[in-house]
Amino acid sequence: MAIASFMVPLGTPAPDFTLPAITGGTVSLKDLSGAPAVLVMFLSNHCPYVRRIESALGSVVAGYRDKGLAAVAICSNDVTNYPDDGPDHLREQAERAGFTFPYLVDETQEVAKAYRAACTPDFFLYDRDLRLAYRGQFDGARPGNDVPADGSSLRAAIDLVLAGKTVPEPHVPSLGCGIKWKPGNEPA
Repeated sequence: MAIASFMVPLGTPAPDFTLPAITGGTVSLKDLSGAPAVLVMFLSNHCPYVRRIESALGSVVAGYRDKGLAAVAICSNDVTNYPDDGPDHLREQAERAGFTFPYLVDETQEVAKAYRAACTPDFFLYDRDLRLAYRGQFDGARPGNDVPADGSSLRAAIDLVLAGKTVPEPHVPSLGCGIKWKPGNEPA
């Protein structure tokens, strides 16, 4: 069953985090600060909604790196019950999809809760002050439809944030697989 993003209020500050990367070491929010736009994405390897857009996502994010976009992906899924979302499989996904951004593991699921992430994919775009400027879909591509996976919605938002402008509402919620919470860890 598909779940839509929670649509966190615009202007909400980015919650801090320090998480292990699938390639080793850790990445923190402070490592991304100072960029004119910061994209925090909640992804997974097993979800067909993510699989449908992953290659386009890798290309879109890579295309904005030299324009000032800092990006990071986080997998918060319960890997005990969803082993395809474990670090080895996330490394395979990153290679397959051409991800050039850090891919982090939120084993405690506390970061997903702090961001109010609901689904994979779930996108949170922040301005240079780390205030939420956009939360919504990558584009209209979904499993089973023929809409091109081109990142049109997210690209439009990134362009505006990089230009120092407001992303006008309405923002179309992202739609995907619900975060796979550990038993008893579901957000209230």
